Amino acid sequence: MRHTENRLLLFSIEEHTGRETTLCGNFMTRDNSMASQGGLDLVGAVDQGTSSSRFLIFNSKTAELVTYHQTEIKQIYPHEGWVEEDPHEILETVKTCISNAVNNLAGLGSGVRDIKCIGITNQRETTVVWDKVTGEPLYNAIVWLDLRTASTVKSLIEKTPQKNKDYLRPYCGLPITTYFSAVKLRWLLDNCEKVQQAVKDGRCMFGTVDSWLMWNLTGGVNGGCHITDVTNASRTMLMNIHTLQWDDFLCRFFDIPKAVLPEIRSSSEVYGKMASGPLQGYPISGILGDQQAALVGQTCFKLGQAKNTYGTGCFLLYNTGTQPVESKNGLLTTVAYKLGPNKPAVYALEGAIAIAGACVRWLRDNLGIISTSQEVETLAQQVESTHGCYFVPAFSGLFCPYWQDSARGIICGLSQFTTKHHIARAALELLEAMNQDSGIPLTLLQVDGGMTSNNLLMQLQADILQIQVVRPSMPETTALGVAMAAGAAEGMGVWNLNQEEGSNITTDVFTPSITQKECDERCARWNMAVKRSMDWQTGSTAPVMKDVECVLKLEGFYFKQHTTNMKPHLEIIIPSADVS
Repeated sequence: MRHTENRLLLFSIEEHTGRETTLCGNFMTRDNSMASQGGLDLVGAVDQGTSSSRFLIFNSKTAELVTYHQTEIKQIYPHEGWVEEDPHEILETVKTCISNAVNNLAGLGSGVRDIKCIGITNQRETTVVWDKVTGEPLYNAIVWLDLRTASTVKSLIEKTPQKNKDYLRPYCGLPITTYFSAVKLRWLLDNCEKVQQAVKDGRCMFGTVDSWLMWNLTGGVNGGCHITDVTNASRTMLMNIHTLQWDDFLCRFFDIPKAVLPEIRSSSEVYGKMASGPLQGYPISGILGDQQAALVGQTCFKLGQAKNTYGTGCFLLYNTGTQPVESKNGLLTTVAYKLGPNKPAVYALEGAIAIAGACVRWLRDNLGIISTSQEVETLAQQVESTHGCYFVPAFSGLFCPYWQDSARGIICGLSQFTTKHHIARAALELLEAMNQDSGIPLTLLQVDGGMTSNNLLMQLQADILQIQVVRPSMPETTALGVAMAAGAAEGMGVWNLNQEEGSNITTDVFTPSITQKECDERCARWNMAVKRSMDWQTGSTAPVMKDVECVLKLEGFYFKQHTTNMKPHLEIIIPSADVS
């Protein structure tokens, strides 16, 4: 591993382990005080994730993280495969984090006066419906990895010509699966009487988590802004990926009334002002879905740059420029960002894995193999390999490239010599194998997220991709990305996105330590394990991709960059597929 010193990004936020966390104190360099610097332009960022809410405050001139507060939120599991969260808890934890983080500033020689604006980044696809008259949720938030809509997906696919789950890709860039918001909203309209009645009465509002937060933080029933940004809208299956507007055909297909939908806005503009709390009157000027925010935070502004985030799930985004690229093999076409109302949208291809960091928590909370999340690295380092043990955590089915809701998690290759050390190592190796499925021949991969503090995982990632893996010294770049978008908004002007990207960021660089032959052997075994996890729940005979190089080439196809007339473009090389 090589370490390069450039700019000081002060610390990593460790993976949250169930305690309410507050950090304040020596975050600034030199005199450890902000008071002497005067005229600071700070930007706040709400980061509402699957497992926690937090509010982070950044120095816009240096990108230093000044302080933050984080609170864990609870998941609700009413039935197998169902995952919900309480919309009130989501909102209240965000408010708590804002108040406590702002209070931290006093001990650092600063105060609320130095904050210029606020951005919001959020878990995507998670679906909230509420009554616009009372402000009360009509149902719990249905989380992105929830599987209850499997039968809804089946009936929707039956409606398409040739029963094709990719029928809507030319319109929205997405396959028909349990993952996306329109399917969850369709389930609510079919199964929840409160939602049905609210629609009839003209009182129903729908939104992803950003919309729920924006509406409440800007006043709620007293004039709250019912909006979303293009990155979140692109994950609903209701926005046309080309026009960036709600699509009549898509709304008719899902039978969803457009009246319930929020207004679509860019990712960087002043939307409204905070209605209450310590930041009352302060503008909210940036919104990005969490994975897109990480792409911005990693300054992946050029065609061909990619980042991978290791959180509850694992998400690789690859910048494809100002034209959407339609995947034929399972990757998602999505909006990467639109940094202003009059700026062009930039697109990305995305490989999504439902369970990544969550599998480590499963080892801790369900099996008791480890007592802390950090212990998995210590255990795994005690053995040189998995001894043939492979762990496929398809707890919520398989995402890219298979999109199989019926898959379930397996641990295979066990023998009498297998110990918890081998299972712990298998849990890490599954993550590096997942990325190999994307098949992107990059010269380096930029990474972020709580699990990147695990050095063994990062080394395994470099080994399996056979490229350098670059980790910023402050890996939680999701909040940084939306702070950048908020600070760069017209009228704010406190964040310059036109600097030479990434020229002064401190990084750790992990270089491959195994041969290509060893890498190929690991991938072949991983593929065998993934195939054994398929069709577990229903016994259905879904298409199985047999020549995917290693499922974690997050998509099973290759990106190749070429130069034609000095303009880079992408060639998609498709592996053969066999329908059983």
